[in-house]
Amino acid sequence: MNKFNPDKLYVTFRPGVNPKRPVVLRRYTLTHSDVTGDLFLTIGPGYACDQIGPMRDEVRAEWRCHFDEYVLHVFVYVGGPFSSDVAALRNRIFIRKLPLALKAIRFGDRVFFHEHPKLDFAPVWVHFASPYAELRRTEYWGKPFDYKTCRRR
Repeated sequence: MNKFNPDKLYVTFRPGVNPKRPVVLRRYTLTHSDVTGDLFLTIGPGYACDQIGPMRDEVRAEWRCHFDEYVLHVFVYVGGPFSSDVAALRNRIFIRKLPLALKAIRFGDRVFFHEHPKLDFAPVWVHFASPYAELRRTEYWGKPFDYKTCRRR
């Protein structure tokens, strides 16, 4: 699945978080089904560790406040018990799929962004975790507004 399809996104809110609040302690866990192409977004005060599979191909994100400015931090795990070649392949896949993941988060939490319009213009920083130094990095990926999707039927 390369194009975002809102009909394939399933959103779950966990206790302590609702479609409008809170900002800080709002964490996203995005997983998917390789078979159906469905995306599963869990929004809660903690990450949905029970939804994370052994391949660690989830995308996690959370809001943090730095010097009175909100920032969306996104985390992907490209390394691990894999060879450097496999980790490099995972890195390329994450880079290709991250726009889709960010669209899913932005669309799945659209009520929240409507309630907090300034957050649409907060910076998005993606952290690539890996035991391999050449793959471990943090990159600026724009702002949530860049991933806004209009639902068309």
